[in-house]
Amino acid sequence: MIQEFNKIEKIKGKLSLPGDKSISHRAVMFSALANGRSEIYNCLLSDDVLSTIDAFRSLGIRIEIDNVKVIVNGKGINGLQKPEHELYLGNSGTTTRLLAGILSAQNFSTVLTGDESLSKRPMKRIIAPLHLMGADISGENDCLPLKINPVNSLKNIEYKLPVASAQVKSCILLAGLFLDEKTCVIESKVSRNHTETMLGLEVKEENGLRKIYSSKKNFPIADNYFVPSDISTAAFFIVLTLLSKNSELHLDSVLLNESRIGIIQVLQKMNADIEFGNVEIMNGEKRGDIIVKSSLLKNIEIPAEIIPNIIDEIPILAIAGLFAEGNFIIRNAKELRHKESDRISSVCNNLKLLGLDIIEFDDGFEIIKKDFKKVLKKQSVHFDSYDDHRIAMAFSVLSMLLENGGKINNFDCVSISNPDFLTQLKTITR
Repeated sequence: MIQEFNKIEKIKGKLSLPGDKSISHRAVMFSALANGRSEIYNCLLSDDVLSTIDAFRSLGIRIEIDNVKVIVNGKGINGLQKPEHELYLGNSGTTTRLLAGILSAQNFSTVLTGDESLSKRPMKRIIAPLHLMGADISGENDCLPLKINPVNSLKNIEYKLPVASAQVKSCILLAGLFLDEKTCVIESKVSRNHTETMLGLEVKEENGLRKIYSSKKNFPIADNYFVPSDISTAAFFIVLTLLSKNSELHLDSVLLNESRIGIIQVLQKMNADIEFGNVEIMNGEKRGDIIVKSSLLKNIEIPAEIIPNIIDEIPILAIAGLFAEGNFIIRNAKELRHKESDRISSVCNNLKLLGLDIIEFDDGFEIIKKDFKKVLKKQSVHFDSYDDHRIAMAFSVLSMLLENGGKINNFDCVSISNPDFLTQLKTITR
């Protein structure tokens, strides 16, 4: 599907966005493992989260979806059942990596498969620590399909993450939920902390390292979850508002977890007019309203330590940097090459279509801006989504800021994280 976007005049209004994708995944998983009925409100029903729901249905868990909530009838620590077929997980890396930890502790065999993009994503990063725990898991060239066979028992480990990854961290910690002794994951750079927050895991700070522990004592219990709106989804609307003249946008009840608001912190340092309101804690997670107004941005040096917490927002941050004063540079972001697409190449290739000078590094890129007014007036550009939802939405925002608009190829991939993106835009664009 090719989607065309015209230049907009301004952004005005209020949005209530769907639930956070990371929390929605975990709420479904923890509810399925718990014993009893759980209800999840404002659960994101994107393709990725539906992959998680479908997987647990195949594992014998009854899950109902109505207009306002997802109802999960969990079966407890030994409640999962052998699926009748391979588990197809679509494009969802979160489902795959977290589920691998859970399934490594089961007494039945499973095979995890996915689409072409997911099948290229690296799985050695979870296979290696699960092997240390005694799991029988293997992948084809360390990629999907993943084959998981039962073992007599797993063993607890202490594992220092070689890369900052919430998915790898969570995989190990979820496997640890089935063990009497504590499993410990050590990280030197803080990644998304939803797993430890939602499960109430023990966390210690020692000598600049963060140690997270899990065991059977932390096994999920049935609960009601109220999922805040997705900050990663909000980022596209935030940047569009900042870069549009005479604009203001109110976003209701957005996730403000400290490990996720790096994008806001960077934009504020770039001179963005962003404020919070009605901040509260619910289900252990901070949430609040975000008020955004048009701003003249200036590029800054982005510190390496914040990269793990803005990794998904870098494509849209690059669009903000394109319009900000000075050249935009992002480094220390090699993990971008292992997402739904190689996001470093995807961003660079699309920006080159505007006639911009782009320097591509192994771990990032630099946008060198000259004759920028000519870029804005360039004839309508046909960008490629590379079948990557965040690339598609980032270049949709850019298209709406160009004098002659733009087109996005294979735009329907946005359903992976936000199937209602176009509808939401219509309510706030003028």
